[in-house]
Amino acid sequence: MLRIRAFDERASKMVKRGHIPGTVHTSIGQEAQVVGATMALRDGDYMTGNHRSHGHPIGKGSPLGPLMAELVGKATGVCKGKGGSLHLADFSVGSLGESGIVGSSIPIAMGAALSASVRGSDQVALAFFGDGAANQGVLYESMNLSGVWKLPVVFLCENNQYALSTPAHTVTSGVIAERAAGFGMPGVRVEEGQDVLAVHAAVSEAAALARSGGGPSLVEVVTYRYNEHSEGLRLGTDYRPADEREAWLKKDPILLFREHLEGIGVSPADLDALEAEVLQEVDDAVAFTDASPFPDPSVAFDDLYTDTEYAA
Repeated sequence: MLRIRAFDERASKMVKRGHIPGTVHTSIGQEAQVVGATMALRDGDYMTGNHRSHGHPIGKGSPLGPLMAELVGKATGVCKGKGGSLHLADFSVGSLGESGIVGSSIPIAMGAALSASVRGSDQVALAFFGDGAANQGVLYESMNLSGVWKLPVVFLCENNQYALSTPAHTVTSGVIAERAAGFGMPGVRVEEGQDVLAVHAAVSEAAALARSGGGPSLVEVVTYRYNEHSEGLRLGTDYRPADEREAWLKKDPILLFREHLEGIGVSPADLDALEAEVLQEVDDAVAFTDASPFPDPSVAFDDLYTDTEYAA
């Protein structure tokens, strides 16, 4: 969680200074949901994300240097500088890609689960999506077919309660997790989505079910993003009540877990040292990025198609 927080805070600053083109969507405030879920996966498992997905590959073990380089568009990035913030993918850790098109990565996770099923492996696919994507038809098409074929996929709704500036309760009928029943799969809502252990327990159970041949599950995690929808975006009205944000700031997932660790005997000095170590990792990632070249224009059309050759 510290890595994700530090990485996103630095990325936010770099956008505002013009070092990262466009904008970024940070997971600041949502780290428990990201880490609780990704730590429930095995190394060989798959996942897909959305526009707010720097943290997902970090949670799965992706190195910070190539991730930061990708945000800046450097050739040493995880996508050779062609993906940027919105389209990160790191196949080395099972991150199959993210997208700014709401809900579009969900069927990719389903396809990965189908691949695992056909190959007879015990791999699981995890599809991250937000409360906005929870109202997209592609989610229910994917849930339906996954249920029919008993695919090893976990659908995880990161319910941070706002789709850009639209409150979820104004466009969403009922409880998202309860929609699972219509597809014959388990659905669970993690109310304490700022508790990394609670999220981990829920996703671990869903992943175990999928891995054992029990089919898909839907997990809804209630969380909150602390920053604006995207860095630098300034809306004309304040759509989030001040007291609401203040209440959620008191449930900072990193502070909550620090309290837990200190309660079971981990020393504050050790935790401070860990935080300093993570900040140094981010500094190193920025240095790696600064020292990396931009891709040569000649490679612009590379990697569009496979180089597969078929025998006559």
